[in-house]
Amino acid sequence: MTETTQTQRTAPDGAFGAHKTRSPEYTLAANALRQDLFQGAFAYRPMRRMSVDGPLTRRLPGRLRECAAWAPHAVVVGAGLLAMLLAWVSAHGGPAPVYGLLALVPVLLTLVRPVGAFWLSLGATAASWVVFGNLGGWPWSPGSFVAHLMVLTVVAIRTRPRTAAWTWMVTACYALAAETVYGHHSGDNSGPMLVLSALVLLVVALWHIRRDAEQEVTAQQTVTAHERSRRTLLEERTTIARELHDVVAHHMSVVAIQAEAAPYRVQNPPPELEKAFATIRENAVAALTELRRVLGVVRAEDYEAPQAPQPTLADLDTLLANVREAGLTVEKTVMGAVRELPQGVELSAYRIVQEALSNTLRHAPGASARVEVGHVLGGLALRVVNGPPSAPSLTKPSPGSGHGITGMRERVSMLDGGMTAGPTDDGGYEVAVFLPVATVAERADDDEAGA
Repeated sequence: MTETTQTQRTAPDGAFGAHKTRSPEYTLAANALRQDLFQGAFAYRPMRRMSVDGPLTRRLPGRLRECAAWAPHAVVVGAGLLAMLLAWVSAHGGPAPVYGLLALVPVLLTLVRPVGAFWLSLGATAASWVVFGNLGGWPWSPGSFVAHLMVLTVVAIRTRPRTAAWTWMVTACYALAAETVYGHHSGDNSGPMLVLSALVLLVVALWHIRRDAEQEVTAQQTVTAHERSRRTLLEERTTIARELHDVVAHHMSVVAIQAEAAPYRVQNPPPELEKAFATIRENAVAALTELRRVLGVVRAEDYEAPQAPQPTLADLDTLLANVREAGLTVEKTVMGAVRELPQGVELSAYRIVQEALSNTLRHAPGASARVEVGHVLGGLALRVVNGPPSAPSLTKPSPGSGHGITGMRERVSMLDGGMTAGPTDDGGYEVAVFLPVATVAERADDDEAGA
């Protein structure tokens, strides 16, 4: 005996720490019990009013419909009054009002603090037995029996099934402890309490499962309807894009063919006419290529976009020559040291200049334009400005859809740049853009940070 005791005293702590380590299952169950029945047990959680959108309640008149929303509260209050009445009757001349309140208060408390009402019901049951003795049932008197059964039901309805299971297990432990401490009495109603409460909790759990399933199905149906609507919208847009591609591609092809064949239908055409038709054909072919690259992707699932190089600022001279042949007088000024820019900046800058010059041709025929490209510290500056029409033109201004400026702003916003566009004092129009470009050192630092 002495050696064993000495061994236990001198053994290292780790030898006994292994026996004291609790299993993960025990820790998980203890945490769940603490969260469900102890943490915030008396937190204020008022019972919500019932929905009146059901098939029966929606047919009621306005006043009755408002009253129907309080039906669950009325049922709980009625059950509490019934428990109080039974407690009053079974008091047999004792302090009936006090005993009736012990049965009524826990039931009413479920309307605002359901878990706290469960603990109060157990405490009231024990108090009524200890103070008043056997009042017609053990360990639950008639009033306490109805009150506790109603409390378990409301708690199961208002909380999740796990909490209801914990309340049933605590109730079973209370019944077992009462029989262990006080022994078996005649009129023992622990069995009926546990069986009835188990059946009630089972029914409530099935109701919870069905309600959750219905809510999940409703949510899934809502998502499905939204996806179906979105898919329909995308299909409509795809159809429109395909039709646009087919129609515009057909007409642009006809324009290109007619422009190529037109000089051969005229005897001895002047060089200016041949050059004009050649320009028309080149523009038509270029527009057709751009259209197929942008819209052709929606024509078929296996469509492959042409692998043509994207335009850059080096192609600005070709663009300016093209618009000069269309009748626009345009000048270009480059400031700063020309350097290599990211492909996205090059493409966006080219498209912005192209759209600005197209707007000048469309809205201010006969006007002159100026394109300024500035390679400045920290980015690229663009300025496209046109004056008012200075001479009569055979071409009339054509109204636009307003998407040109929007498209330029989207390109600038995509690159975190800035843009201003508006009329000038002399009646022209100006588009000024700044596209930020990181320096070589900054890009190297970003690459090192990403690595």
